Parts: sequence; structure tokens; C-alpha cells
Amino acid sequence: MGKESVCIVGSGNWGSAISKIAGRNILNNPHQFEKRLPMWVFEETLDEKMGGGKLTDVINEKHENVKYLPGIALPENVVAVPDVLEAVKGATYLIFVLPHQFLGKTIEQLKGHIQPGTKGLTLIKGVDVKNDKIQIYADLIEKELGISCSSLSGANIANEVAQEKFSETTIGYRNEEEGKVWKSILDSEKFKVSLIEDVAGVSLCGALKNIVAVAAGFIDGLEWGDNAKAAIMRIGLVEMKNFGLEFFDNVKSATFLEESAGVADLMTSCMGGRNRKVAEAFARTGKSFDELEKELLGGQKLQGAATAKEINSFLKSKKRVEAYPLFKAVYEIAYEGRDVESIVTGVSKSKL
Repeated sequence: MGKESVCIVGSGNWGSAISKIAGRNILNNPHQFEKRLPMWVFEETLDEKMGGGKLTDVINEKHENVKYLPGIALPENVVAVPDVLEAVKGATYLIFVLPHQFLGKTIEQLKGHIQPGTKGLTLIKGVDVKNDKIQIYADLIEKELGISCSSLSGANIANEVAQEKFSETTIGYRNEEEGKVWKSILDSEKFKVSLIEDVAGVSLCGALKNIVAVAAGFIDGLEWGDNAKAAIMRIGLVEMKNFGLEFFDNVKSATFLEESAGVADLMTSCMGGRNRKVAEAFARTGKSFDELEKELLGGQKLQGAATAKEINSFLKSKKRVEAYPLFKAVYEIAYEGRDVESIVTGVSKSKL
């Protein structure tokens, strides 16, 4: 048996943070993994404030993603590659960590270029909705590329993970042996990985908590205080769990209530994170989410509002919008001009 070869598909804030952990663990397990860790980087030319030059060249010279994760040293075995097909060549374990808006195009490029038996892990937040059909990205990757795909999500603010501040995460697996390999790639003293046989639950937690974080941002923008935010978090957790149990098979309630992917990530996202930040600005300024994304996120992408729109479309097709009043309110405030102050109207009856 040859050594396993790992590749990271994506290189933003979170992808670069994960590359630091994976790169170090690979170096510490030379009998199991190939030393080199390619990371696909969407090529950009840096502006003069960042020193100019191509982003891949700068990452490989400085061992630092100066645009998306400045100040964090990456292991020298992490190699930035601008061609996605070159990056994945020979890889047996693929970590997908890019904005969900770019996943479809990336998958199309990868078709026919992934070797049989390759395993995938998605860190992407969101769901794929087509009319009355919904699927998690792990299922999309598995179907389109013909590979087994697990899912990772948790209370993982990228900068804190990169700075080696303690955090937990959850990997949902289909096959326990695959889960154990992913754990060996990503588990560390300061980044503790737990395993659960629930790919859908972990994926849904990562997607749906962003809708709730938008609602929490509205509360902050309204300056309604911690009691109101706690209520929004509780109601949001109920809707997340109920949605998973209603529309997906074999989802475990424990994923939402006991795992880092569930309640812990929800708390972190509602206290910090880009979705909460932009939603607060939305409530204060009245600017659109698209405007605020460009103004506040420095090239990073927003997930919460888009996910609210996708979930609302799906729930309409199932005639179940009214069963999820918080999800409904976030969508209508973000896209239909509903008053931000109505965020709590009709939502307080939800129970765990």
C-alpha cells in the first residue's frame, strides 16, 4: 500500500487555517502521508499595499496567505497551486473548503480527473436547492465526482483556529474508517475532532446556523440586548433540528444538541462571525447584503442571507414555510423589505 496524498481545494481564510493543521499532522505521520500538501489557490494579483505579485507566488515564498490569513505562518510542505487539476493530481484525500458559490464550477472542472477510491471532506457551508429538491454538498460532491464524502463543521472561527486557540469540531462520516483517517489528518491538541455517523446532520448544522446568525445580527443592530439574542439562538436551534429531522433521513438530534457542529457553532456564529457582523450593519444602515459584503468582508463571501433564500424557496415548494417562522423572517427581512423589528413576531412558540 502506498502513502495517502492530501489536497486542499480552496485557500481562503478557513482553507488556509486548515492547511496549517493538516500540513503539520502530515509531517508528523510520514509513514502514512506524502509530505507535500498542495492547496488550490484561485490566482489573484495582490495590490501594492500587500506588496504586489501573484498570490500563489507570495504564499510559496513567505509561507503565509497575506491576503486571507495574514500573520499566520503555514508549514513549508503547504504548496499553493493555481491550477486546480494540477493540485488534485494523485490526491487520495480531498478537503473542499471554498465558497459554495464556486463549488459547481469547480466540480465540473474536476470530473474525470479524480482517481477511483479517493475520499472527500467538505467544510463548505450551505445547501444545494433545485425547486423541491435539496441536498447537502457532501451528497453533491459524492454524486458528481463518484467519491465518498464526509463533512466537517464546528465552532471554528478561522483566525482563532489558526492562532492555535483551543476549539472543537465535528466530522460526520459515512464509513468509520474514513472518519478515523480524517481525524488523523486534522485532530490536534488545540483542535479536537469528534466523530459521528451523521454527514447530513453535520452539514445542515453548518448551513442553517448561518441563517440564525443573521437573525442574531439583526438583534445586535437593533440593540435589543442579550436576552433577545439568547431567545433567537434557542428558537433557531429548534428550527435547525426540526428541519434536519423532517427533510433528511438518519439525522441524529444529538448532532444539533450535543456536538460542536450544532449548539456550539450556533453560539459562536451568533456572537461573532461574518454573518452576524453584516446583518448588524444591515439593521443599522439599511444597505443591501450585497453592498455590505463588498464593504466589510475584504473579498470573503457571505452565506447566511443566500442560504435563507434557498431554504425559503425549498420550504415554499413543500408548503412548509409557516412551520419555520424564524427562517421565514430572516428571508423576508433580507429580501422583501420586511421591518427588521418584526424579527421576533410569531416565533416564540418553538420548543426543543
